[in-house]
Amino acid sequence: MLGSKHGRASRSDPRISPIVEHYGKTPTRAYFHFHGNVFLRWSRVNLWTFSKVQAVVFLLSLTLSFLIMASYVLTWGKKGLLLTPSPYHFKSPDIPTNTTAIASASGLPLKRTSVDMRLLTKMIRSKLEYPPRRVPDEKDIIGTDTHLFSAIPRHFLPGVKSPCWYEDFPVEKIRDPYGGNLFTVRSKNFKIVCDRLASAFRQRPRRPGVDGGLSRLRCLPYFYIIGQPKCGTTDLFHRLLLHPDVKFNIMKEPHWWTRKRFGYIRFKDGFQENFPVEDYLDLFDLAAYNIQGSSAGNSPGERRRLARLITGEASASTMWDNQAWSYLHVDREEAEPPFLAQDFIHTVQPDAKIIVMLRDPAERLYSDYLYFKMANKSAEDFHQKVVESVQLFQSCVSERSLRSCVYSTGLSNSMPVRLTLGMYIVFLLDWLTVFHREQILVLRLEDYAANLQGTIEKVFDFLNVGPLSKQAEAALTKRPLSNTRRAADRSLGPMLPSTRNLLWEFHQAFNHKLASVLDNQAFLWSDT
Repeated sequence: MLGSKHGRASRSDPRISPIVEHYGKTPTRAYFHFHGNVFLRWSRVNLWTFSKVQAVVFLLSLTLSFLIMASYVLTWGKKGLLLTPSPYHFKSPDIPTNTTAIASASGLPLKRTSVDMRLLTKMIRSKLEYPPRRVPDEKDIIGTDTHLFSAIPRHFLPGVKSPCWYEDFPVEKIRDPYGGNLFTVRSKNFKIVCDRLASAFRQRPRRPGVDGGLSRLRCLPYFYIIGQPKCGTTDLFHRLLLHPDVKFNIMKEPHWWTRKRFGYIRFKDGFQENFPVEDYLDLFDLAAYNIQGSSAGNSPGERRRLARLITGEASASTMWDNQAWSYLHVDREEAEPPFLAQDFIHTVQPDAKIIVMLRDPAERLYSDYLYFKMANKSAEDFHQKVVESVQLFQSCVSERSLRSCVYSTGLSNSMPVRLTLGMYIVFLLDWLTVFHREQILVLRLEDYAANLQGTIEKVFDFLNVGPLSKQAEAALTKRPLSNTRRAADRSLGPMLPSTRNLLWEFHQAFNHKLASVLDNQAFLWSDT
């Protein structure tokens, strides 16, 4: 049950004033009244006094009046005329949960639906009990991208904590080892780092490679912060950087596993140039440069310290975004992605550590809306978009499996807000099909905000890194929050109580399943 401060609001909140849109039309009653008077006035006139042309005009006017009257009567219960714009075009913020929507681009039949929350939540609970996904065979995963799996070895260097290996580097590329990296085009900071690394690579001693070339150390991330969006991953990323044993890549969200390796950043821009795995590995060369110092003639104690260095990356899309497959395999009949991002990460790195940060899904969605919507934001507009998204999801789940709706690219693109991202348990269960439970640390943003030091220590324990010095600990706890809500968005205030209640009811079954799997009732978010 919700706490008293979030008690359920009535479905028609009097504080929400409806928006009236006329679309430049004459109001219905005035239109009807006008033509009614015309009819009465013409009925008293002797038609024989008019010419044939006037008679035709009169008959046409009479016919038009009759059609309008009939239209009004036939559509009385729908509060509009057949000749007026569709009711789906009206944007009234005071929308109760029984309004209508069209499941257009989602691939579902175009039909009006109404939300019966009791029926919908019952349907969600029944469909949450599904068998685990079938993990594709490793040979099939490798067959989708043979270059990826040939560039990364099956075994990594012993005695080095991070997953690292030596890569032979051709002599003709020594002068410009990072030339053409697509990440440098989009990040000036990374371009500066690459220029410095290239200079250091040419100057420092290196191991000899094959055919007269050289070799350099390459590393994958030791851990991944995979999501979710607007759940504090940016702040966690920057605080972990304050630990001397953690060496991140320069770019916080490369989105390589889910997006850039397929050649897209945003689907509305279409597919572009694929980012090769070599460009992704370049992101971790600064960490590899530090780790490589462990074999560069330092003392045994210093080599041991450098060998403990780890790197990681944080892309909030990694947990959920598998939309590329629907575009790459439009000819396939599967309703769900044939492969997920975790299949590839696990295949190249089965011992990876995974960090997930979650948040009350209602608050996550509102923060997501405020962050990504640029204009005309309001609590009323958010409420309307939530209702429309719930309707679209109901239309989908009434005909398809729960997982196919959660992963549906069409449905996701149709929703005015990203409702499915708060269905955490569906994504987490799929990650648990390839990674062991002890490899995944699931945190709550609410705990992170209430007890920052305690939560960070839990992350350090999970990563097996040593405790911070007093000075570093003070710097970590005093660091300002990252990526907080903009002042203009804060001025809009919280979401409407009716919106919160609707989202709480919608997510209740998902949260109960999540709390059960994690054996932690805090993930119910029932009294936050």
